[in-house]
Parts: sequence; C-alpha cells; structure tokens
Amino acid sequence: MRSSVNPKLKAVLFDRDGTLVVDVPYNGDPTLVRQMPGAKIVLDSLRARGLAVGVLSNQSGVAKGLLTESQVADVNARVEELLGPFDVWEVCPHGAADGCPCRKPAPGMVHNACRRLGINPSEAALIGDIGSDVRAAEAAGAAGILVPTPATRSEEITEAKLVARDLAGAVQLLLEHT
Repeated sequence: MRSSVNPKLKAVLFDRDGTLVVDVPYNGDPTLVRQMPGAKIVLDSLRARGLAVGVLSNQSGVAKGLLTESQVADVNARVEELLGPFDVWEVCPHGAADGCPCRKPAPGMVHNACRRLGINPSEAALIGDIGSDVRAAEAAGAAGILVPTPATRSEEITEAKLVARDLAGAVQLLLEHT
C-alpha cells in the first residue's frame, strides 16, 4: 500500500552518516555505529506506508586508503541490524577529485537507486545533513530535504528549499508537500 497522503512518493532515500547514524569520520568499525534519534521509528513508519527506503553514501575513505570496501560493507550491515532492511544501497567509494558521476552532489547514486527500484527520480526524495545531499537529489529530479546537524554549514541551510528540524519533520514535509 502506497502513501495515501502523497501517492507520487514511492521511495525515501537517506544519507547514512549524520542522517541515519551518528557521523564517525571514516568509520570502518561496526561497533561504533549509533543510530540518530528517531531514525528507526521514521524508517518503520515509511515501510508501514509501503514506501521503499534506501541509503546513498559517499565513502571517500576507501579512495584515501583509510577504509576498505569490506569495512564499509560491515558498517552498512550493522546499520541494517539497527534500523531494519533497506530496499537499496548505493555507495560511492571515490574521492572528491575523482570526478565520479555517482559521488554526491552528482546525481548518479540517486539515478542508480531509482533505476534499481523501478521508479522515476521524481517519485523519490533524498534526506541528508549537508548541501551535497540536497544538490544530488535536485540534480536527479528528486526532492531533497536538509536535516541540519552541527556539521551543516549555514549557507547550506539558506540554499535548501526544504529544511526540517529532524527526520520525523523531514518525512512529514515529504508526505505533505512533494
């Protein structure tokens, strides 16, 4: 059953670090994974509405030699243990200088996730804690919502079209306004 509030919305994609889980820079240790307040409740409510959920994560630590892809996979598995199953995962292991079309703020991961889910990007939204998350969503044709943290720069908040105080507020905005 799809959302009765907004039938256009079919998937909500999330940034991982700083959005779903507490940001631990270049984390390769699953024991350090801690969920953000309210994340599990929000995800469960989306799943109950029949919406797909996914994670899109830049992991430049792999390109920098600070993490292995196996460590990233182990951390992602821990995220799923804490927050439940995700319909799609997209991880970009490239660095900012690599010119990768999937690395946020490029739209590649949003496009890939939507293709894998069988939906149009206009039927998806991406919730994240920094401007590159919102810019990736908008570049792909999806809705982008910023949930600021202390790491979010003030100009990113000013530039964002949709800003929410927390994950629950972001989902409420999506269900009412996309």
